[in-house]
Amino acid sequence: MNILSHRGFWRVPDEKNTSEAFQHSFEQGFGTETDLRDLSGTLVVSHDPPDAGAITAETLFALHANLNSDLPLALNIKCDGLQPLLAPLLAQFAPRDAFVFDMAIPDMLGWMRADVPVFTRHSDVEPDPVLLAEADGVWLDGFYSDWWGADVICRHLDARKRVCVVSPELHKRDFRPVWDALAATDLSQAEGLMLCTDFPADAKEYFGL
Repeated sequence: MNILSHRGFWRVPDEKNTSEAFQHSFEQGFGTETDLRDLSGTLVVSHDPPDAGAITAETLFALHANLNSDLPLALNIKCDGLQPLLAPLLAQFAPRDAFVFDMAIPDMLGWMRADVPVFTRHSDVEPDPVLLAEADGVWLDGFYSDWWGADVICRHLDARKRVCVVSPELHKRDFRPVWDALAATDLSQAEGLMLCTDFPADAKEYFGL
């Protein structure tokens, strides 16, 4: 299982989605999940509508390329029509394992036409993942509960879909039941599985990775 830091490896919330957080994540051997938007024609890293202080996506990709280009990049698409801005960066830096997710459904088709790997969402509010057959993987989330079980993960893995599990602390719930369930079934050793978490170092130690 690959561990992805949520918006970088940060110690205090103000460090989320900063160059320092991403550098720390890559130096420690963790991939990362982050958010992409456009700001006056430039692709930037920002969860909320960006301001001039947002780092550019080019900065993120350069750090990744210089420190460990093999680590996964989960790119949360926060607005439509970013394909022309992201495509040149993917071509320039050629990350080995980058995928996009969380975009609007019509925009998902645009990413698929651009031949960029796309993860569809499967959650307690999206019980039927959109374009599952065409997607490269599944972003497995629980907004209100830990609704899924090992059978859900195994079904997607058996269908040759990669799976990224969203750790419950991202929704302000206790992560321990989910981590315990993954460990109890040895799913943490499954190829093609990822865990997105605010606590990447703790997860690495807990799962013995």
